[in-house]
Amino acid sequence: MESKLIIIRGNSGSGKTTTAKALQHHLGRGTLLVSQDTVRRDMLKVKDRDGNLSIDLIRQIAEYGKGRCEFVIVEGILYKYRYGEMLNHLITHFNHNAYTFYYDLTFEETVTRHNSRAKKMEFGEESLRAWWNANDYLGTEGETLLTNDMSQGEVEELILAQVQEEK
Repeated sequence: MESKLIIIRGNSGSGKTTTAKALQHHLGRGTLLVSQDTVRRDMLKVKDRDGNLSIDLIRQIAEYGKGRCEFVIVEGILYKYRYGEMLNHLITHFNHNAYTFYYDLTFEETVTRHNSRAKKMEFGEESLRAWWNANDYLGTEGETLLTNDMSQGEVEELILAQVQEEK
């Protein structure tokens, strides 16, 4: 089986997890979803610092999916300076059969999106600002930017169109 890797990155509150879960639902059984928050916060309970244990575990879980799952989705903030080397390794590991997406939203749009979700009570604008990292592009060939003017449905359609076409 030729597995496809889908990487979805962006600032907190931008819509990464919502999109990844919708894609997993659409792509169906056997689609592996590796969420940075699940691995880092729930499984390992580690802070997002250089060299934290989640970096290697995200890589290992995603690698497990190659050849076993048609689609492997890795999503999270995944700052380039901390996770970039691992993500580039995964792209190579998947024989460049990878699709990278980055939520390139304004801070104001991110706050608006965050305030529309259930997690809005967990943290607010001050935390979003502290975590904010603008223009954190991975810089890989074909990286697609997801922008303010794209609806959730348009984002999902765009990603599905790319990953379901033959390379």
